Amino acid sequence: MAKTPNDPRKEIDTLLDERRTFVPPKEFSDVANVSDPEIYDRAGADPEAFWESFAHELEWSEPWSKVLEWNPPNAKWFVGGKINASVNCVDRHVRTARRNKAALIWEGEPGDRRTLTYFDLYREVNAFGGVLKSLGVRRGDRVALYMPLVPELAIAMLACARIGAVHSVVFGGFSAESLRDRINDAEACVLVTADGGYRRGQVVPLKQMADDALRETPSINHVVVVRRQQHDPLPVTMQPDRDYWYHELMMKAPSACEPEEMDSEDLLYILYTSGTTGKPKGIVHTTGGYLVGTYATTKWVFDLKEDDVYWCTADIGWVTGHSYLVYGPLANGATAVMYEGAPDWPAQDRLWEIVERYGVTIFYTAPTAIRAFMRWGTKWPAKRDLSSLRLLGSVGEPINPEAWMWYYEHIGRQLCPVVDTWWQTETGAILITPLPGLTTLKPGSASHPFPGITAEIRTADGQVVTEGGGLLAITKPWPSMLRGIYGDPDRFIQQYWSQWSDGMYFTGDGAKLDADGYFWLLGRVDDVLNVAGHRIGTMEVESALVDHSAVAEAAVVGRTHEIKGQAIAAFVTIREGVSSSDELIENLKSHVVKKIGAIAKPDLILFASDLPKTRSGKIMRRLLRDIADGKTLGDTTTLADPSVVARLQEDYADEQG
Repeated sequence: MAKTPNDPRKEIDTLLDERRTFVPPKEFSDVANVSDPEIYDRAGADPEAFWESFAHELEWSEPWSKVLEWNPPNAKWFVGGKINASVNCVDRHVRTARRNKAALIWEGEPGDRRTLTYFDLYREVNAFGGVLKSLGVRRGDRVALYMPLVPELAIAMLACARIGAVHSVVFGGFSAESLRDRINDAEACVLVTADGGYRRGQVVPLKQMADDALRETPSINHVVVVRRQQHDPLPVTMQPDRDYWYHELMMKAPSACEPEEMDSEDLLYILYTSGTTGKPKGIVHTTGGYLVGTYATTKWVFDLKEDDVYWCTADIGWVTGHSYLVYGPLANGATAVMYEGAPDWPAQDRLWEIVERYGVTIFYTAPTAIRAFMRWGTKWPAKRDLSSLRLLGSVGEPINPEAWMWYYEHIGRQLCPVVDTWWQTETGAILITPLPGLTTLKPGSASHPFPGITAEIRTADGQVVTEGGGLLAITKPWPSMLRGIYGDPDRFIQQYWSQWSDGMYFTGDGAKLDADGYFWLLGRVDDVLNVAGHRIGTMEVESALVDHSAVAEAAVVGRTHEIKGQAIAAFVTIREGVSSSDELIENLKSHVVKKIGAIAKPDLILFASDLPKTRSGKIMRRLLRDIADGKTLGDTTTLADPSVVARLQEDYADEQG
């Protein structure tokens, strides 16, 4: 075991104050689902028995003969077990007092609302399962879903799971070309889409974009179209014998659709994620292990209780929506909120209005959103009654300590534990996280691996780091782990299992382990800059900038430098009421030097009214790197507001004279 010599991130200790801690409130811990610290030792001593205990809480049509079969990098969990995800998310609740409990509370951006009980959901899933069968979909077939965030999307996912079809959700903000490529890679036979969806008061013409994609998708036999625009329907083209209205098919659908008995290792879904090669990777998740992982983590990480109203703000087009809006909450019999639109439409208190209206108790969102809330100011949450909240969560990227504190103070009223969670599309479920009734919290740290998960920090050559920075590795298999990249087994091995000779899972993320054994995520390894031979994490510089009172949000990238190799370029959004100036630029540079060191001083700071983001809130640093290097930009169709990029290019050109 080695300590990292000359740790390149030693300066981060001044930024991430490890002495600032928050103990869970006693009234929370006293009734928490987990409050015994020995759970970590018990799970570590026998992780298979630990995961098996959760598997026993689900409904299986046949028991497993072996918990784990591990032939690195290939895992089989609950070998021989038979299970259906739809049955576990719907049917088993309908047979209990949850039958008439709200399963999904949905709100559209224009303000239309629907609530589906578990019995409602059961009937809808059965009916659409029958519809898919009538269109020729069979066990193992792939079905593409390209929809707004409406209940029919969750229904379609569960209907696919019910009949043994593999769903592939394509985010509704993706372009026609992206949809085409994903359909073709999966060879999907049916597409489910909608006439449109709402975003910031505008209608996104999904069927029109789907039609563009379908010109080059020979595997598609049928298209099912949900009518989202009830009062002012979009004009859409329906191709005879291929395209069908969802509501018309559902009127003729049988009321019952028997669930398929699926093997634990049968495919549940494919979800495409970006890769360094530019070609999206189809991440494969199977049924039994994935369901156990999402069920267990939802129950424990969010301290889920029977009367909770739980809201994960993610779109189902991303893995967070799959795991923590659909499968995890519904497998637990929870009431989940689903909101279609933008957080600032028609005003910047829209999310807090929804929390107030439905009495949301658990709120799970992204640091990017939190920083936007900070920028908008405290007046917006202060307008609403947020007293129902008892737990807050963060997901998607490392959260800077200032954003953590703002979230804790202004949304949680210093009463709600904050679970800062780390995981990936590939991991399927949360792997590093606090347990809210047990963990002493450090703002900005994801704290410890979930019980049953083993993680460590390693150097590039495989040395274990006991304190300091390095690469994050997961050293033992876990139930919800990816089972491959669809159609590309060689890439699966090369990308995730070849970093070290002992075959540990390489996450692609940098992380730091502090003296107390807390994990601090530092972002993607490819977001680490090499400035004059020194490695500097972009997240470190971003956190230093956001720590300044004038800054609402920052994104840092590298740009080519003739002498240093790379120089630091920072795109900064300042708070309302603050004026940009040359003096502020120098103050910000000095602030970074103070926080991290002279080597981290940005070469360029460019003020931006907004940053290019996907609809899920992820900052598109790839585009910022291209802008900083003066390159021709690639595809910008996935952005929530593509005009942001044009403005940044103009500002950058002006800055360069």
